[in-house]
Amino acid sequence: MSEPYGGATFTRRPHGLSVKSLGDGALWLAAFLSGFVIEEPAPYELYMALLALVWFACGLKLRPEFGPLIICMILYVAGGLASIPLAQKFGDAVMYIAVTGFLAMTAIFYAAILADNPNRFRIIQNGYTISAVLVSAIGVAAYFNLIPSSEYFMRYGRARGTFQDPNVFGPFLVLPTLLLIQVFFKNSVLKNLHVLVPLAILLLGVFLSFSRGAWGVLFASVLIVYFLALITERNARRRGRLVLLGVGGLLAVVAMLAIALSIDTVSDMFAQRAKLVQDYDGSRLGRFARYSLGFQMVMEYPLGIGPLEFNKYFPEDEHNVYLKGFTTYGWLGGTVYLVLVVWTICALVPLLFKHRPWTAFTHCVFAVFIAHLILSVIIDTDHWRHMYLLYGLAWGLIATDKIERKRRASPVNGQSVF
Repeated sequence: MSEPYGGATFTRRPHGLSVKSLGDGALWLAAFLSGFVIEEPAPYELYMALLALVWFACGLKLRPEFGPLIICMILYVAGGLASIPLAQKFGDAVMYIAVTGFLAMTAIFYAAILADNPNRFRIIQNGYTISAVLVSAIGVAAYFNLIPSSEYFMRYGRARGTFQDPNVFGPFLVLPTLLLIQVFFKNSVLKNLHVLVPLAILLLGVFLSFSRGAWGVLFASVLIVYFLALITERNARRRGRLVLLGVGGLLAVVAMLAIALSIDTVSDMFAQRAKLVQDYDGSRLGRFARYSLGFQMVMEYPLGIGPLEFNKYFPEDEHNVYLKGFTTYGWLGGTVYLVLVVWTICALVPLLFKHRPWTAFTHCVFAVFIAHLILSVIIDTDHWRHMYLLYGLAWGLIATDKIERKRRASPVNGQSVF
């Protein structure tokens, strides 16, 4: 503005943080808190409920581009609500479906956040990665008894970090592990040596969870991302570099395993957990037998058998999210969940071969999502916070692509941009 009587002009700069900075910081904190769920209700849940309320109240849009996610989540929860009267413990059943509804809301929130501004993937990636490295470091330190009250961060002799179960702790670490590995696909290893420390912490955390599911998710995800990097790389020299990087990475993992297995306690636990079929898997009413019997049973119950009721018929829970879809959410919920899975995959695949600033991120989300869907055959991922995060990120990226294509196809000066 100008001074009176023709004085010099100056620009008044606003003081304090901008609304955008506050919003980005709040989103970063949400991603960061996703790693701290050792007690319920977790800080993540309380914070996310408030954050989503504020964002939507301030104009965050529910767009038709991720409408399938919204519709499927609503129908999935509706199936759960219909099954509540069948449960013996009404209060527990209501709470279970309420948690499902909250997690469905978080998936929709993340989809809306990315659809509104796809560049926010960097904020989510940063918050999630820092959280995972910290959580993994706590788990590793607890396993080697390097911190006070180490047993609090352990379960059954396995690292669980700030999670209730090692089988959730391990898979949670896989997405940030892939994101760090991606750094070496595009950039020199020597220029990114600082990335090796957090990467090693994450890999060690996954290993010391002694979760066969986490090991499988990591292995499958790395293979998928590596394969996608090879087939989408147009430069022959860089493709050759990726081959050498793959060989070097494999040798590095073998060396890390050899060092870890040289410790007796680690070696003993690994030998125990590395068995493909445990006693509780193949017994008379073990995990695999329950799958067949469970699916036969739900054929007689269109509304399901009620939340948290399966273990009243069998020794344990379903340990299969697809079976749980029918037992807990009825035929409606079980069918809708399968539709959502297939729809998400089909909509996400074309994005893998488009060159966008977030393509590498999309590769990682896709790989971890597919690996989790496979894992869901042998474990219950129904209330895993990061599973709903993956759904939200996937549909946020899908919506971003749809919005971009609509903008390109929109008339410009009376003509299409194509």
